[in-house]
Amino acid sequence: MSTGPGTASRDVNAIAPLAPNAWLRFDLVERMLPAGIKDVLEIGCGRGAFGVRLAQRYNYLGVEPDQESFEVAKARIAAAGAGEVRNVAAEELGDAKFDLVCAFEVLEHIEDDAAAVKDWMSRVRPGGWLLISVPADQHRYSPFDKLVGHFRRYDPDVMTALLTSCGLVEVAVRRYGYPLGSVTEVAKVMVGKRRLAHAETAATSVSERTAGSGRVMQPSQGVTGAATRLGTAPFRRLQRLFPDKGVSIVALGRLSSE
Repeated sequence: MSTGPGTASRDVNAIAPLAPNAWLRFDLVERMLPAGIKDVLEIGCGRGAFGVRLAQRYNYLGVEPDQESFEVAKARIAAAGAGEVRNVAAEELGDAKFDLVCAFEVLEHIEDDAAAVKDWMSRVRPGGWLLISVPADQHRYSPFDKLVGHFRRYDPDVMTALLTSCGLVEVAVRRYGYPLGSVTEVAKVMVGKRRLAHAETAATSVSERTAGSGRVMQPSQGVTGAATRLGTAPFRRLQRLFPDKGVSIVALGRLSSE
């Protein structure tokens, strides 16, 4: 599995820079991480930006079926000195179970979301947790959602009902991203419209768009990554003042130990 938590001296911000929205997301995810967990699985880890950070704290395993994203994630995890990434789907992990299973910006890409949640729950140890993030508010569904292979967005009450109906308890659903996320949403809509105007892009399947979604609007290493981290710092603090606003959601639920 994992090579164990890394050391604090690793410069994860240089190794795996986050996009602006990902910085806003990580600010909330970090505050929602349950206490007492050790083994963590991330489903659909993309290019490994969150995985590098989680691997510094926990025994981390990420799975990513897209070959190109996997190669980037593998290199980043190796550079950070902790964790493991596999180029497989979660179904190929056998009966392995974890204290925490994460899936960030994944569920909206899956047509049968209830089946996906139940499958992810099967990877959670009794008493463990499922932590996910999704775009909020179905009325905001835009050309960008279509571009990156989203089937839907989620209203908070819909997400709460979904996780509860699948058997999770202590469900907490929180918004994040206000006000910066609202601005970047406008930019995303413009990107979506422009790219979908090209016949070649418009003709791609949902699965093809999903596979490439982790590569859209991602920062490069070096100056761009550092600038994004510094530039989003005040917005990460500001969003905490507006916990009921934002265009995205993080949801947490526990698998009963009974």
